[in-house]
Amino acid sequence: MPIQLPYGISVELNKPFDVAVEAARAALAAEGFGVLMEADLKATFKKKLDADAPPYVILGACSPKDAFEALKLEPNLGLLLPCNVIVRDAGHGTTVVAALDALVQLTLTGNDALAPAATAIRDRLVRAMTALENSV
Repeated sequence: MPIQLPYGISVELNKPFDVAVEAARAALAAEGFGVLMEADLKATFKKKLDADAPPYVILGACSPKDAFEALKLEPNLGLLLPCNVIVRDAGHGTTVVAALDALVQLTLTGNDALAPAATAIRDRLVRAMTALENSV
């Protein structure tokens, strides 16, 4: 069962980092999310700071249909898009995958009309996390 964080949903996988990244992409796609951007923090820290860090990727996940409808209700919502999903090496052969809780994120707008969409997005992210946790 995914762990509820104060502002996200998390699972720990007994998978190597690279395998977990691909599994996260597949689980997101199965729930209708595309990945708009990817930030490799390990590579960025090495390039910009010459600092070593464990593998850590941020996937910017988006559901175009949901984003389109939500932007009609809240035109500046793009400031909070996409839904960030992280994949980080937790050491000892485990990887953590966590997603920002859309319901928590969209409360920043103060627009109650977004609650149904945020709940639906959150539910799909929980299903994606559950699928990851249950995958072999």
